[in-house]
Amino acid sequence: MVSPDNILIIDDELQIRRLLEITLSANGYKISGAATGKEGLSMAATSQPVLIILDLGLPDMDGLDVLEKLREWYLKPIIILSVRNSEVDIVKALDHGANDYLAKPFRTGELLARIRVAKRQGQGNAETPVLSFGSLTIDLPNHTARKNNELIKLTSTEFSLLALLAKNEGRVLTHHYILKEVWGMGYVEQTQYLRVFIAQLRKKIEDDPAKPKLFNTESGIGYRFGS
Repeated sequence: MVSPDNILIIDDELQIRRLLEITLSANGYKISGAATGKEGLSMAATSQPVLIILDLGLPDMDGLDVLEKLREWYLKPIIILSVRNSEVDIVKALDHGANDYLAKPFRTGELLARIRVAKRQGQGNAETPVLSFGSLTIDLPNHTARKNNELIKLTSTEFSLLALLAKNEGRVLTHHYILKEVWGMGYVEQTQYLRVFIAQLRKKIEDDPAKPKLFNTESGIGYRFGS
């Protein structure tokens, strides 16, 4: 018998922890909960969760500090669930290593979908040499992409951008992170530059560039590839 995946919830609101426990338990997950940052850090080390749901407004320490400490050693997905919903807060959390961000109040169906996507990320999509997304295939070792088995002509920069987004399917990547990874630290403020390249990829890959299904914009924050 396969043991259920353990999800750790770090949130000081008892009602939220109970709601999540009921919802996630009904979907086959084992739940553990912590009401403070220190307790959450301790439980993360001992219970070895497959995913952590983290609130930013904790009573003993800021959630970003908890996130930063977790990312010193915890490599699995972390989803932020918080009443803080400004672009600044979301970008900070993602740049500190969060895989995803949902604002309270939230829809349980959306949270479950985000958990499924984050778990796929945690299983090592980036290590797969060939990534497939419907009619699109991306051959990472050979730096080629095909749609409906036809080769797509991409510049080296376009391929690097496509590969970065595809390897992080479902994860919101901030403008700052993408620019740093693809172009380097000297370009981290060049968001307009990034928009131009995203538009080029949409034209070459999307069925309808005006209604993208792969290169999704997270307004003011960055981009999410796929769902």
